Amino acid sequence: MYKEIISKKAPVAVIGLGYVGLPIALAFARKVKVIGFDINEKRVAMMRKGIDPSQELSKEEFKGCDIHFTALLSDLKKARFFIIAVPTPIDEHNLPDLKPLISASTTVGKALKKGDYVVYESTVYPGCTEEDCIPVLEKESGLKFKKDFKAGYSPERINPGDREHTITKILKVVSGCDAESLEVISKVYEIIVEPGTHKASSIKVAEAAKIIENTQRDVNIALMNELSIIFSRIGINTYDVLEAAGTKWNFLKFSPGLVGGHCIGVDPYYLTYKAEELGYHAKVINSGRYVNDSMGFYVAKNTVKRIIAAGKNISKSKVLVMGATFKEDVSDIRNSKVADIVKELKSYGVKVDVVDPHADSEELKHEYGFGLSKPGKKYDGVIVAVGHKEYKKLVEKDFAGLLVKKGVLADIKGMYRGRIKQLNYWSL
Repeated sequence: MYKEIISKKAPVAVIGLGYVGLPIALAFARKVKVIGFDINEKRVAMMRKGIDPSQELSKEEFKGCDIHFTALLSDLKKARFFIIAVPTPIDEHNLPDLKPLISASTTVGKALKKGDYVVYESTVYPGCTEEDCIPVLEKESGLKFKKDFKAGYSPERINPGDREHTITKILKVVSGCDAESLEVISKVYEIIVEPGTHKASSIKVAEAAKIIENTQRDVNIALMNELSIIFSRIGINTYDVLEAAGTKWNFLKFSPGLVGGHCIGVDPYYLTYKAEELGYHAKVINSGRYVNDSMGFYVAKNTVKRIIAAGKNISKSKVLVMGATFKEDVSDIRNSKVADIVKELKSYGVKVDVVDPHADSEELKHEYGFGLSKPGKKYDGVIVAVGHKEYKKLVEKDFAGLLVKKGVLADIKGMYRGRIKQLNYWSL
């Protein structure tokens, strides 16, 4: 299989060309023959023109790539090594939504032939690949797992907006269904991954390794968020405390903030779901999730309290929210907790304007029911919710021009700490 891929006789297929799939497909396409498959024909048409629908990759990064973008199953059948990188979201009840994953498995199953390989990259709970996905591959292909085709799991580690830790620069965790598949999958990924691979002892171990990476961050950020609530009541600044505590060599440097996006705010729910299935209620993970999921509402309520304390009629107040994406310097609005801030403010009768230099207004309207506005003047409150580079340049005078007398400036990321002297200012 490795020799056929290297000699371009066996194409590598990447299924799902979003934030994760497209960078993987292009990295392989600089070395071997690739079929890039996505069910969204509009996105496929854009990629054929060298345009990344996710706005993460430049046109230059498409050049010199041996890749065929398609939405046709007949094209997919030409591949021998399949990488599935579709989203694994949660539903409105915070339960795993495996529909995209099962749908992708169904499609690949229809294209599967004897001797083929399937590797999953989507974040899942331990056991999902073997218990939920492989039976679908067997059913659709009529082939027998391990005997007729091999499978493995290699978790994605792509961080949207991160130009340093890209797919080719990060050590890759790989796993296979047996010793032979582990070796082949490892060698295939080593075609593009410069630091090499870590061979996990089983598919379940690789699945678990991925899911605890984000769960660990989630729990640590939840602690910071809880501390920020406590310190606010004490009357001290959380970032001042963290700066002092951070002088100790082994202090872990996490910060409070909104925890959204498709990874940290989602992955722990996959683990707690599996734990419940096995009869264990995860206490620490669920507590962390509760704290982090509440932060948007906390920010809005705290801002409302301060506007009222400044003598304003809250039902006649206007607030400007700066930033709508789930993190700084990206266009990704998936699971953005800024939407919680907007929703909570509106529940008090506040008129809310939202601005963002990276987000798409139509996407926001479709996903959350509000679009972007042109910033006006004389707001009762301004909430800087996302640390975009454009906002880091702002000074006190810029905010003074936006706010009424005694208006409130909320700085979620603590970017302006120590720089705001005259305004009614607070941060997490």
